[in-house]
Amino acid sequence: MERRGAAAQAAARGRRGHEQALSRSLSPADGRAARRVVSGNTSRDSEGWRELNRASWDERVGIHLKAPGYDLAPLRAGRGQLNAVEEAELGSVDGLRVLHLQCHFGADTLALAQRGASVVGLDFSPAAITAANALARELGLADRARFVCADLYDAPQAIAEPAAFDLVYVSWGATCWLPDIRRWAEIVAQFLKPGGRLYYADAHPTAYIFDDFAPEPDGRPGWFSPYLERQPLKYTDPNDYADPTARLENATNVGWLHPLSDIVTGLIDAGLSLDWLHEHASLPWRMFKVLEKRDDGDWHWPDRPWLPLAVSLKATRRR
Repeated sequence: MERRGAAAQAAARGRRGHEQALSRSLSPADGRAARRVVSGNTSRDSEGWRELNRASWDERVGIHLKAPGYDLAPLRAGRGQLNAVEEAELGSVDGLRVLHLQCHFGADTLALAQRGASVVGLDFSPAAITAANALARELGLADRARFVCADLYDAPQAIAEPAAFDLVYVSWGATCWLPDIRRWAEIVAQFLKPGGRLYYADAHPTAYIFDDFAPEPDGRPGWFSPYLERQPLKYTDPNDYADPTARLENATNVGWLHPLSDIVTGLIDAGLSLDWLHEHASLPWRMFKVLEKRDDGDWHWPDRPWLPLAVSLKATRRR
């Protein structure tokens, strides 16, 4: 989509200048590789986004199966862990049919199966689905967990079970990879039974506008992207969030920032009612260098909360 008008053009020039400055200065002092913003102003920046993102996530699977950020020991011991926010909010899934969208290699999917749910996990990465099926067999959960390899937007065709699920589960680093949040909401609604619910937990959209690679003088993350930006952001970052020692070869990704209002309104327009929405000052990975890991396993601001790091919500299908 082309921006029009003098104000929009000025904003675009300002954004480009900001990104050029970032590109010159993205040299972290903690030993990580530099991150480079490639572009973020026109629809052309999203061309080939699936292929770029899929290559990156295919590569990450092998890293994450051994990464400290994914501790599979509890899962192998029979009680996979969810993060502190989910443990407090999700409730019992025993006996429920659960659809886990964008499930990666299925660790959380299988944790839900261990809690008594019958689960279907969907992801667009063939490597992730291969690993998920292998892990399900290893854990003796293949009869309770099925994994499907398909793009999120192809889910209705790949899983031809409309209105069949009690719970759709979406969590942590999911919707930032999707260009069309309204279509995502429609797909969620399509899979839910009447009275079925969505549980959603992810990084707060406000947190995405800040980044370590544009730091403030006090070390806190600085401004990185406009909150109301609707254009794709294409960037190259060889670092992996789950293993600080890893360096990605497929390091270019394309993402989108969806304001919280777009997410909530999309769900309401798709036929869901919002039951509650919670904002949190912690999340499961180290989004910024200043965050500190605490006993609950999450990463928190070191002193008083500065801005929300995560958001969770429950929404119920009305019809």
